[in-house]
Amino acid sequence: MYAERVLSGMRPTGALHLGHYHGVLRNWVKLQHEYPCLFFVADWHALTTEYDNPHDIEKNTWDMVTDWLAAGVDPNQATLFIQSKVPEHAELHLLLSMMTPLGWLERVPTYKDQQEKLDSKDLSTYGFLGYPLLQAADILIYRADKVPVGEDQVPHIEFSREIARRFNHLYGREPGFEDKAREAVKKLGGKRARLYEELRTRFQQEGDKTAIERAHALLDEVQHLSLADRERLFGYLEGCGKMILAEPGALLTEASKMPGLDGQKMSKSYNNAITLREPAESVQKKVRAMPTDPARVRRNDPGEPEKCPVWQLHQVYSDEGCKEWVQQGCRSAGIGCLDCKQPVIDSILREQAPMRERAQQYAEDPSVVKSIVADGCEKARELARETMRDVREAMGLEYH
Repeated sequence: MYAERVLSGMRPTGALHLGHYHGVLRNWVKLQHEYPCLFFVADWHALTTEYDNPHDIEKNTWDMVTDWLAAGVDPNQATLFIQSKVPEHAELHLLLSMMTPLGWLERVPTYKDQQEKLDSKDLSTYGFLGYPLLQAADILIYRADKVPVGEDQVPHIEFSREIARRFNHLYGREPGFEDKAREAVKKLGGKRARLYEELRTRFQQEGDKTAIERAHALLDEVQHLSLADRERLFGYLEGCGKMILAEPGALLTEASKMPGLDGQKMSKSYNNAITLREPAESVQKKVRAMPTDPARVRRNDPGEPEKCPVWQLHQVYSDEGCKEWVQQGCRSAGIGCLDCKQPVIDSILREQAPMRERAQQYAEDPSVVKSIVADGCEKARELARETMRDVREAMGLEYH
């Protein structure tokens, strides 16, 4: 029904590390060439768990956006913005909260899970309970049909779909809908109108899925229809009302295979991370200091790569030839641990070189980043305002 659109966001946690690059940013860079993309700083989301410590949010935001740009996210290809600079997110969140059953929020799998994980914080707040609804508002306000997520986030997308369905069911029946839809059919012109009616009948009476695909393609060809008529025709086709909020789909992304320097998942909280723009000397120092197979006490002790955190980094960075050299050299004590670490150091520095280069202009003139984000916020607001006009009208709040 709506144009293809990708939406994704990140909480502002400050400088990003290589785990973020391999898990999220590399995928964003690819997606920006395939679809219209909106990438946002989820600063309100940061407050759901850090409401008592908001002081770093602004600095973290600028550091993080600079890292996005350094990683290759292109503001000419994608829209970059800050959630709180588009207040329509909050308005939609509030209006959706009026019709969201409390039980739906309490059943979200991450709700209890996060409360247990972050047991040092008092998370008995509405903000934390309502986190998935704010996330749904973030997605639905842009009518985004593609949301890149890992397996663990799929329930959040399903929740957003349920919210869209409930909203459309409650408010999608505009007065005189069928009469207006029949008038819209006439605007298709004789030949197209007959085909549309035929396809509609086939779908509604026989459940023919190809009929609905053909009808969607037919409507996409018609340029002169207003947005409201287009929506009516999509709703009429499927036997429901005017579709106001589009149901998003999950775009599954691979989990990051980037291990930390100690073999655990790379994370700032584990103090085992390499940041995207970390100086070369620091990268060398950190990798050289990495723990290795405990069996290799002396240079001539043979080891087992599978027991060594450095081997996990070879899995990410090295080609088959290098990996074979490591396996053979480690098990025969033909190479020392520092020899084994050098190709990893070289590969990380090679990966970081273009990032450091791209980041240079933003470090020299931080106003460039602020200008990119200001433009992005304006573009995002235009899309958000359009959705909110339809939402208010459907809920009887667009006073004329």
